[in-house]
Amino acid sequence: MPDLPPRQAPTLRQMTRDAVRARIADAAIDLFAEHGFDQVTVEQIATSVGISTRSFNRYFPAKEDVVMGGDGVAWGELVSDAFVARPAEEPVWSSLHAAYASMLATSTGPQDRQKLAMRVLISAPTLRARNLEKHLAWAQLLTPLVAARLTGADAEVRAEAIVQASLACLDVALLAWAREDEHRSPSAILQTTFDALSATV
Repeated sequence: MPDLPPRQAPTLRQMTRDAVRARIADAAIDLFAEHGFDQVTVEQIATSVGISTRSFNRYFPAKEDVVMGGDGVAWGELVSDAFVARPAEEPVWSSLHAAYASMLATSTGPQDRQKLAMRVLISAPTLRARNLEKHLAWAQLLTPLVAARLTGADAEVRAEAIVQASLACLDVALLAWAREDEHRSPSAILQTTFDALSATV
C-alpha cells in the first residue's frame, strides 16, 4: 500500500523525496514482477533509476520495504484510531470492518500499480513474512481495544480470535482485489469477506 497521506502540507523537500521514492518503487515493482523478487538485487534497482545503492538505502532500508509501502505501524495506528472513533455500542465486528474500510479509503495512487505490488507481495516468502509481522503488530494495537468492548470471561482470548479473523478477512479481500480480472473495489470485496463471518461474530 502507498505511504500514508501527510497530516500537514508537505514541504518542497518532502515532495521531492516522495517523488524519488515513488520512482524507485515503480522501477523496483516492475523488476520484481518481471524477474521475481528474489532474483532482483538492490544494485539492479538502483541502476535502473540512475542512483547509487547508498542513495537507495536512504529511501528504503531494504528491498522488502519497496513492496511493503509506508510505515506499517502508522497504518496500524490509523486503523486502531478509526476503531476507537466508532460508537461504543456498535458490534466490534462492525467497528473493525469500518476501521479497515476507513484505511482503504485513504489509499491513493493508480490501482493497477497497487494491484501489481500486491501480487509481488505474495510471490516471495520474505515478503509474506514481513506482511505477517505487520499484522501481528496491528493485532497488538487492536486486541486490547476489542477486549475492552467485550463482556464475560476470556475477553482477551476472544478479542485475539476476533482481531485475527478480521485481519484474515482483510488479507483475503486484498488478494482477491489484486487479481488482474477483478474490477470491484477493495472495499466492496472487504464487505464480502466480513459478511461471510458476520453470522459467527
